[in-house]
Order: sequence, then structure tokens, then C-alpha cells
Amino acid sequence: MVRTVGVEEELLLVDEQSGEPRALSTAVLALAERHAEGNSVFEPELHDQQLEFATEPRTDMRELADEILRSRAEAAKSAAQAGAAVAAIATAPLPVSPSIGEGERHRWLAEKFGLTTQEQLTCGCHVHVSVDSDEEGVGVLDRIRPWLSVLLALSANSPFWQGRDSAYASYRSRVWGRWPSAGPVEIFGSADRYHEQVAALVDTGVLRDKGMIYFDARLSHRYPTVEVRVADVCLDPADAALLATLVRGLVDTAARSWSEGEPPDPVGVGVLRMAAWQAGRAGLEGQLLHPRTMLPEPASDVVGALLAHVRDALEENGDLARTEAALKNVLERGTGARIQREALDRTGSLRDVVAACVSRTQSCPGAALPA
Repeated sequence: MVRTVGVEEELLLVDEQSGEPRALSTAVLALAERHAEGNSVFEPELHDQQLEFATEPRTDMRELADEILRSRAEAAKSAAQAGAAVAAIATAPLPVSPSIGEGERHRWLAEKFGLTTQEQLTCGCHVHVSVDSDEEGVGVLDRIRPWLSVLLALSANSPFWQGRDSAYASYRSRVWGRWPSAGPVEIFGSADRYHEQVAALVDTGVLRDKGMIYFDARLSHRYPTVEVRVADVCLDPADAALLATLVRGLVDTAARSWSEGEPPDPVGVGVLRMAAWQAGRAGLEGQLLHPRTMLPEPASDVVGALLAHVRDALEENGDLARTEAALKNVLERGTGARIQREALDRTGSLRDVVAACVSRTQSCPGAALPA
């Protein structure tokens, strides 16, 4: 049976003229709700300068790509009516003083975590893939750990922070890592052990609830899915569909390995943190740590290793040809981080970088996802 996949994307609200983030989520969400006649896919996020949407669970990746593009277009329509635009970028290139959204949960976060909460104006992409049970899900989590840094590198889309080049391809990943529950995790071995560890973290009182389990990949506390949370929001909608396809391939491959009794790679959390740091620093422009050896190799070779690792699953799902074409496209043109830096090189203006990203946010994914 083909697993379902759903995507959650966070988008930045910006002024179309200045490129600066705009705290207009309340107005945009109200307009989106009116357009959808009460069935909006959009939700508020931690800051008033962003909003989130979630797709329906899909088995056909072309349908998922279409829904991502359609949801981005709906967000852009509502934002325009509120006097803003939407950009699928993981950090704001221009300086911003983020404002915390309304609601008791957001106020609690601001009081508990102070400046960490204030600075979390970051946009990620979360991919949900269905699993048959918590046991299968934890078997998957234990086995995809070494590959998650490659997904971060492929999605890297946050080179700028507060008006400066951060020197990272994904600076969002560095900012997000300030949460105490974020990042790579240990091998759990069983669903019972996973739930025990989650309960222990919540019982400390540092976290409000299970929703604050910000592992790079986790069991969803709302759906029967594995939720991979490591990625930046992708600038090009085709890259978001590619990311979702690769995540399903990883879940399929790991689930098969678990069912056949193959043990997970015992790589430690400390080394996984090194791999994540390197992916956030380099993106696809330098070297990454190879998931098999945890030694540095060219990013293109590591991406090729990921493709080889999930090839059988992609072929069984009918996704192989599209994935090969999409990966080739990303390696040739670069991630959102490279596209943003190239725009700055051309124009000399971060405002123009944002304008280019606004346009690209709704670009047609057809070339990267052939039929």
C-alpha cells in the first residue's frame, strides 16, 4: 500500500514594496477564511509576520505538488488584499522586530523562553508520512536519523539574518536549535521507550506539552504519521514536493529495514549534530557528512547516496523518474540559499532579493516534476 504524505509550510508575510516583514497574519487569516467559506487550510503561527498551511494527505506526488502551489496562491491572494505579499523564505533577509501572535500559548512561550521566542521568526517545512503503528513509526525514526541532515542541505533557504549574510545556507536551523527540545535524538528502540522519553521531557516543566517536542523527526501527536521537521521552507514549490517524495522514500526504506529486523545505524547524537551543522553551513555548495561514514564528501555525492538509499522505494511508488529529474535540477540551479545570494549579487539590494522570492514562491513546478 502506498503511504500518504502531507506537507505543512510556513510562509513569511512581507511588504511588497520595501520587502520588510509585515505583522498582518490576523487580517490575512480572516480573508483566507472568507475566501474558503469557513474551510481555510491556513493557521496562525508564533509570530504575526507569518502564517502556515497544511495539505491534505496525498498518495500521488503530482497532486501534492499542485496543492502546495494552489495553497501558496491562495495565501498570496489573501495577503495582497491585506496589503502584503507572501514569500517562501525561511528567515527574513531584512531587519525585523518580530511581534508575538495572540493567544495564551504564545504568551506562555514568550514569558518562558524570552529572547529565544522573540527571535524565532523562522519558516520551516514539515512532512508527514503515514505509518501503521507507533512501533513502526519509532522503527522508522531510529533508522532515518543519519539521513535527515541531507534533507536540510537540500532545502537550505535562509542565508540572511537581520540584514546580513549569516555565512550559512540555513541559518534557520541554527536559530531553531535554540529550543531545548530541538535537534537530533537518540535511538529509542521501541514505542514504549519513545513515549517514556517524551513524557519525561514534558514532566520537567520546561516544555508546555507534547506539541513542543521539536525533534528533527518525531511521531506526530495529532496524526498516525512520522513527522520530519528538519527542513527549511523551500523557495520553489517543486522543491517542497521533492522533499516530501524523498521523506516518503526514507520512511518506506526504514520501515522495510525495521520489519526485516535490521538494526539501526548506531551513530551518536553528537555526530548527528555535527552533520546538521555542516548541512546548515554548506547547503549544497560544499561538503556534507556522508550518512554511511559521517566523513566529509562533496554534497553532490551525498545527495547521490540518498537517492541510491531510497531508489527501490521510489521505484515502487512510481516516483523515481520525477525524483531523479528534480534532484538534477536542484543540484544544477542550487537551493533557495544560492538563489537568494545570486539575486543580491545581481541587484545589490535585499529588498530586491525579497521581491524575487515573492515571485518564485508561486513559480510553476512543472519543469522539475515531469509527468
